[in-house]
Amino acid sequence: MEQIKILVADDESRMRKLVRDFLTREGYEVLEAADGEEALEIFYREKDIALILLDVMMPKRNGFEVCREIREVSKVPILILTAKDSEKDELNGFELGVDEYISKPFSPRILVARVGAILRRSGAVGEADTLSVGGIVIDRSARVASVDGEPLDLSYKEFELLAYFVDNAGVALSRERILDHVWNYDYFGDARTIDTHVKNLRAKMRQKGEYIKTVWGMGYKLEVPEAAEHEKEKS
Repeated sequence: MEQIKILVADDESRMRKLVRDFLTREGYEVLEAADGEEALEIFYREKDIALILLDVMMPKRNGFEVCREIREVSKVPILILTAKDSEKDELNGFELGVDEYISKPFSPRILVARVGAILRRSGAVGEADTLSVGGIVIDRSARVASVDGEPLDLSYKEFELLAYFVDNAGVALSRERILDHVWNYDYFGDARTIDTHVKNLRAKMRQKGEYIKTVWGMGYKLEVPEAAEHEKEKS
């Protein structure tokens, strides 16, 4: 099977190597660029790039400039990597068509998980039947969830909610975004219904329920400690 190509553009060679090592372990083919102009050259030369990881602060052309030019000709998923951590930068990126935004420093395993989720969402790879993070296991085909080997008695929406959290581990999710993906776009109820489901889900997950963090004024995030195992696989 042909490898999925991912372009990583970052002027720091150590950062490129870190990202490349983790992505190649997952079977991806990684192309590297040390500046914005090189990133664009590779993008125009290679016709089958499935995902682009862009650093913001790069010489010659910064990440936002590269993103703006690529968006004029392509809808390829773009994930921004940046040391900046400001709402203004994030909003700027999303307005340009960025799909995800991760601030440095970040967990390489979380990055790999985000890459997998974006590629599944874009249709570049099939949706994994089994997801696993920090002792939480989701089997989509059997519709079974467990924590540390113990099955969870979940309702349909609780299962979908937990699966969405695991598939987006480490990412802050707004209530509106959760509604769109778990309750679907045609749901017109109160977004606070999510709070009730999260409360019930936390209780059923026992100690691991603490992994679901509240992002005040926004929504929720599944945050797994670095010491916990983090892996996603197809069954």
